[in-house]
Amino acid sequence: MSSPNSPSEETADSDAPPAESSTRPWHKHIAWRIATRVFVAVLGAVLGVIVGGSATGAIGPIDVQATLSLGPGDATVRIPPLGALSVDAYDGPLHTEMTVLTVDQLKAAAYVNGQKSLDELTGQVETDLRSLLVTLVVKTVIWAIAGAAIASLLIYRRIRDIFISIGTSVAVVATTLAIGYFTFDAKKLQEPTYSGLLAQAPALIGNVEDLATKFADYRQALAKMVTNVSTLYSAVSALPSDPGNGETIRVLHVSDIHMNPAGFDLMSNLVEQFGVNFVIDTGDIVDWGTPQEQQTFASVSSLPVPYVYVRGNHDSLTTEQQLAAMPNVTVLDGSETEIDGLRIAGLGDPRFSPDRSTYDDSSLDDAVEVATEKFKSYVEDLDPGPDILAVHDPSGSELLAGDAPVILSGHTHKRSVSELDGGKSLLLIQGSTGGAGLRGLEKEEPTPLSASVLYFDPTSKELLAWDDITLGGLGQTDVSIQRTIAPKASEEAEESAASMTTEPDSPEPSDEPSESPEESPAPSEPTTTAAPTT
Repeated sequence: MSSPNSPSEETADSDAPPAESSTRPWHKHIAWRIATRVFVAVLGAVLGVIVGGSATGAIGPIDVQATLSLGPGDATVRIPPLGALSVDAYDGPLHTEMTVLTVDQLKAAAYVNGQKSLDELTGQVETDLRSLLVTLVVKTVIWAIAGAAIASLLIYRRIRDIFISIGTSVAVVATTLAIGYFTFDAKKLQEPTYSGLLAQAPALIGNVEDLATKFADYRQALAKMVTNVSTLYSAVSALPSDPGNGETIRVLHVSDIHMNPAGFDLMSNLVEQFGVNFVIDTGDIVDWGTPQEQQTFASVSSLPVPYVYVRGNHDSLTTEQQLAAMPNVTVLDGSETEIDGLRIAGLGDPRFSPDRSTYDDSSLDDAVEVATEKFKSYVEDLDPGPDILAVHDPSGSELLAGDAPVILSGHTHKRSVSELDGGKSLLLIQGSTGGAGLRGLEKEEPTPLSASVLYFDPTSKELLAWDDITLGGLGQTDVSIQRTIAPKASEEAEESAASMTTEPDSPEPSDEPSESPEESPAPSEPTTTAAPTT
């Protein structure tokens, strides 16, 4: 007879679970195993999509990168430097994005110049787009399966669990794609959301009212977008190369943004596209100078380059303080700074006149004159002197003539270039980078968006050339980029060319004075490239 505590009895007792909870641990164990394996499979699939959910291909003359990622069920087309358009056309957790990378200039020129028909382009675009999307889906599925398998192998190291993860990932991906396919709403193609410069120029994709009713109309609109983007990139690529063969300091000059989001988008894209070293803003970044307007220029802090700012007459001291708090911003107001070897001195506008109807113009002009005289005394005491002067209103520039080789200003919303003091100073007045804000809509023709990239010699600090970038205002799609060689650089180039062609036995130069006028040379004839409205 066994004792009460014999091993057999203990084993029997231990194998018998309590009556009330005999099934709960078993169900919890199974549920936990299923949940963990599903989680690992989904996590691996997501990582696989992040790593490999992209494909690159050509759509007509344009090279495009397409990606799938986790996000709201919509599709986005990004067209640097114009911005992006999004269509909320399906449901599900997958976000489709296409980004224009480059343009085949030979193919683009053939379509833009009419050497190839639009019908040929529409057929090519349709075929290329379908092929790219199929490639994208196949690559995404493969990478999702691979990610799930690798994650399961690293954690469980059992063949059975690997196949469970693969099956789970296939089911998840298939379900997600099916949701997007069956919830696709063609009517949403009529309601694209624009951002960046495209918010000001939706005409880039043509008339979208009939995109959902006739597939042929959709093809034509898509082809028109490809043609217009090709034209833009053709304009950029036709620009002459860097005047310093890459060895230049590039300064982006903006002014009078007037809190237009398109102006900030243009500035951000130009910084990236032109490899800008720093930005100079000659004022009127907002309209009314209120603290609430800070959110309109918050993107300045995210620029990857220094930002030099002088106050405009629409900017308050509060605006100036808000900008000064940003880590990449330097505010100049009767002060100077040095960036990449270039010395910049700047003066904020002494006026605060967002509404000119409440001020006396004569008193405002007197304030500018007094402030400019004080600034001139400050600049003349600097040793060494500045390479660039930045002011908002160009009305005092004559007084500053000769104090710096380059004077930058804005205020007039009209771009112009003039030489001062016999060519000792070059005055560059910027147009409005924000298209004059809401004021740009008051005229029959909307005010264009303007900005300029200035090229300085890193050794002599002389201005070599500048590119004037102009984008059509609201409702327009024309783009132009104009290269101008600085007067002094042009003169030196002509003298160098003349010396190279001089014969060795040429007579000594005469000591007689030249009969040419004493005026300094005007800026050289600009080189212009343009993307016309189509």
